[in-house]
Amino acid sequence: MNINIAKEKIFSKGYLDIEIDATLDLFVEIERLKKEKNAVVLAHYYQEADIQDVADYLGDSLALAQHAAKTNADMIVFAGVHFMGETAKILNPGKKVVLPDLKAGCSLADSAPADAFKAFKDARPNHVVISYINCSAEIKAMSDIICTSSNALKIIESVPYNQPIIFAPDKNLGAYLNKQTGRNMVLWDGACMVHEIFSLEKITRLKMRNPGAKLIAHPECEESILKIADFIGSTTQLLKFAVKDNCKEFIVATEAGILHQMHKDAPGKVFIPAPPNNNCACNDCPYMKLNTLEKLYLCMQYELPEIIMDENLRVTALKPMQRMLDISRAAGLVG
Repeated sequence: MNINIAKEKIFSKGYLDIEIDATLDLFVEIERLKKEKNAVVLAHYYQEADIQDVADYLGDSLALAQHAAKTNADMIVFAGVHFMGETAKILNPGKKVVLPDLKAGCSLADSAPADAFKAFKDARPNHVVISYINCSAEIKAMSDIICTSSNALKIIESVPYNQPIIFAPDKNLGAYLNKQTGRNMVLWDGACMVHEIFSLEKITRLKMRNPGAKLIAHPECEESILKIADFIGSTTQLLKFAVKDNCKEFIVATEAGILHQMHKDAPGKVFIPAPPNNNCACNDCPYMKLNTLEKLYLCMQYELPEIIMDENLRVTALKPMQRMLDISRAAGLVG
């Protein structure tokens, strides 16, 4: 395909809309392209099962950032959402970073527009800014340190107790961390649409029907859900807990994509997705699920859509990212 035509298709749809030969084995083709292009496929646990299975590295935001920082690949294929592709580009200016669908955004990242956040920050000039990695490059560039749900506690503890802190953009994670640390961080009013949709009433009824099940929850969930959780942790921490704990049944309050890996790592256990407060029985992130195996293949074949970033923005955003990686390394944290 002509490269200009391909770019026009991406501009209109966010991904390459090209018919694929139905006889192709996409798993085989993707493996071929990895070798031909010295490409690595990084995928988040919230991706569809086929993408998880074809990934070279599967992880949560901390693990993926750490892997992106040390990869020797020439091309990083990020099966995740836009801010994750940006993060990989921030850490790898000399590598090509591609994303299967540019419209795979993030409701949490979108909840912190750069202009509004700048005004919020400027009104509090003596505050250190700690931003959750689920934010745009522009927000990262206005931050002092980035964190993930895996390392947020250590990141906050690295700041003197009497130093005022702005925490953005997730108010639920921020409130949870305030309780854990005894801090009074100023919280930006943002949230993840998936983690705010869980129904306390439906989960309570589900626990009554499954009295032996443990509720495990991501700290992006609302406080009412966290109060009744048996374990709270990042995506990777939830997976590790479910595998190691003696309990045989778990109600899982996070994006449903993680259940695929839970079933693989603990095949003898039962995992029940926590019910949302709507008529859908699922709790999928619509942005994460924009990526498909077909889009991943086309993305690798044509090396499009590509993440392009202004170099000044990249360099500024790199500083708080590097501080996060350094603190995590010193603390022995691996995602």
